[in-house]
Amino acid sequence: MRSQMTPWTIRGMGLAAGALFVYGLIQIGIAAGGVFLLFFAAVLLASALEPIVGWLRDHLPLGRGATILVVYASFFATVLGLALVVVPAAIHQAETIIKGLPPFFEETRRWAGTLRPAALATSVRAFIASVADIFNPAPPPGPTQVAQVGKAVAEAAVALATLLTLVYFWLVEHARIQRYVLAYLPAPRRGGARDAWNEIETRLGLWVRGELILMGAMGVATSIVYTVLGLPGALLLGLIAALTEAIPIVGPLLGAVPAVLVAATVSPQLAVVVAVVYVLLQFIEGSVLVPMVMRNTIGISPLLVLMSLLVGAAVGGLVGALIAVPVAASIEIVLSRLQAREQPVAQDPAAIETPDDTTAASYKRSLPDAAKARGR
Repeated sequence: MRSQMTPWTIRGMGLAAGALFVYGLIQIGIAAGGVFLLFFAAVLLASALEPIVGWLRDHLPLGRGATILVVYASFFATVLGLALVVVPAAIHQAETIIKGLPPFFEETRRWAGTLRPAALATSVRAFIASVADIFNPAPPPGPTQVAQVGKAVAEAAVALATLLTLVYFWLVEHARIQRYVLAYLPAPRRGGARDAWNEIETRLGLWVRGELILMGAMGVATSIVYTVLGLPGALLLGLIAALTEAIPIVGPLLGAVPAVLVAATVSPQLAVVVAVVYVLLQFIEGSVLVPMVMRNTIGISPLLVLMSLLVGAAVGGLVGALIAVPVAASIEIVLSRLQAREQPVAQDPAAIETPDDTTAASYKRSLPDAAKARGR
């Protein structure tokens, strides 16, 4: 039967089988997108914890698995300690702020009623009413809502437990998994692939630690500034600013809205001051801290960081923006290893600011003989 087929028929069948296989992989990837995203988060966390695990193994007489458990216990103890110190104070400040909002909204409605033309007053009052509805006490939840909340909490707990389990096994089995995967490559390429793999994981871990540095710096800076300005709930607002710092592109705006709103309950002048100070903090962070941290940790240029965020947001929304920078750093490592660095590219004379005869001659000497002949 095979002998009766033409070569084009065989190639067509092979192409169709390959297309079906690729289509099946794409469908599996779409269906299991949440699983792959959870695994990617586990690799990020494992890459961030790897240096800590290595340092502890050098200083403690423990195996790798026991050392990872020590890191886990230390992490949970730190989170629990911060929660016991910060959360009660933040909740108290939130209650104080919420109690002062109804008089503020009422006063703002009266002010909006004095605006002219009347259409502007109506629009402003409608906007104030929509914002006030957010802070109105909600009715007691019904059985269906309680069940939905319980389901969401259970799913979050399962996802967290799964994430920590994946991190643990990735750290424990990392060397074995790496050897297994690299065994599929030709022997001469295994060393370079292993180096690229390790460099990618190092960059991912540095990115996670860099993000934590930025979040901590923004939280501390805003808390101090808000306290100096006498803003109610400075600790809570600083915590919000730190958490929203992890959200790409729109995070700074989300972190500023609660602070400006709380400042407006005190006075319009304080709201303006808080907005200006927040913009200044964001400018300092964006122009000084972010380039310094990202370049020294993940090692890519601010332009590539911005482009990856925009592309990630366009492709995958918020989730795409969150993972865009580490993915871009990984791709940059792979592309850098594919470059022919042994043969550097000669500089274009037109790009030289002050070209002279020596530079032009040096450039001409760097060209192949065929290019020199064409230049004549």
